[in-house]
Amino acid sequence: MTDAAPAVPPRSILTLDALTPEQAEAVLALLADAARTDGQQAVSEQGRLQLRGGPRDGVRHLLLLVGEELVGYAQLEDTDPVEAPAGELVVHPGQRGHGHGRALGSALLATSGKRLRVWAHGGHSAARHLAQVLGLTLFRELRQMRRPLSLDSVAEPALPAGVRVRAFVPGQDDAAWLTVNAEAFAHHPEQGSLTQRDLNDRIAEPWFDPAGFFLAESAEGELLGFHWTKVHAEEQLGEVYVLGVRPSAQGTGLGKALTAIGLRHLAAQGLPTAMLYVDADNKAAVSVYERIGFVTHETDLMYRTET
Repeated sequence: MTDAAPAVPPRSILTLDALTPEQAEAVLALLADAARTDGQQAVSEQGRLQLRGGPRDGVRHLLLLVGEELVGYAQLEDTDPVEAPAGELVVHPGQRGHGHGRALGSALLATSGKRLRVWAHGGHSAARHLAQVLGLTLFRELRQMRRPLSLDSVAEPALPAGVRVRAFVPGQDDAAWLTVNAEAFAHHPEQGSLTQRDLNDRIAEPWFDPAGFFLAESAEGELLGFHWTKVHAEEQLGEVYVLGVRPSAQGTGLGKALTAIGLRHLAAQGLPTAMLYVDADNKAAVSVYERIGFVTHETDLMYRTET
C-alpha cells in the first residue's frame, strides 16, 4: 500500500469590477516578482494605476487562485469605442508551466465576448506561444527606443517665433492640457482619451515632477504643445513620457524644440540614458527618433482575435 498523492488545490478565477486594497497589494507584489524574473513589467503603467481607487468604467480584474494563493492576474479594459477590449496578464514565475496562462487567456476571451487584444510586453516566446494557442494574430508592435544622454549631445532648442515654454501647474493647466492631448492624439485612443482621473492618478505618483512637464504657449497664452518627461530613478533612465503638438501648430518645428528641451532637462539631472515608446508602423516618428540617436531596445507585441 502506498501513500496517496497530496491533493492539488483547485484553481479558480474571480472576475471583479474593483479590487480591495488587500487584493491590489497582492497583485502589485505578484507583478514585482514577475518583473524581477522577466526584466520588464507584465502590466502597463495605466493598468497598474487602475488597480487602486475603486471601480473604473470598462475595467475588469481577473484573479487566478490556486486554493487561496494568488498565482495569476489579468486585466481587461473595454473603453475604446472601435477596437476590441485590451487585456494584459501575468502568472507568477514559480507557477508557470501549469496551464495558468492559458486559463487566464481563455477567461479574458470569454469575458470580452471573444473580441480581444492582448499585450505581450517584451515579446517573449512563451507569450507568442500563448497567443497562438488562443488563436490570436499579431496586430501591433510597440518599440522601446533608447539613446545615450548628455547635455553636449542634445542641440539647443530653437522655438518658433512668439512661443514660450513654462512648467505645468497642477490644478491650473489640467483642462487645457487634456484638450490639447486629445487633439494631438486623436488617432491614438489609449493616449488621447485620458481623463481628469487619469491625470490625477499620474500627478499622485512619486515620480511626478511638474518641473519636467513642459508646456509651449503662444504669445496670447494658447497651449500649443507639451513634453512631459519622466524619471525612472531606480533604472537611471529618463523618459520622453508624452510629447504632443496640437494639429494647428504641427510643421513649425515645435515638436523638435520640445524634444530637445525635455532631453536637456533629463541630461541636466545626470541621467545617462533616455528612452521612449513609439509604434513601429509610425515610420515618420521612428525615423525622426533614429536621426537624433535613438535605437530600438526592446519590443512589445499586441495580438488580437481575427476581425
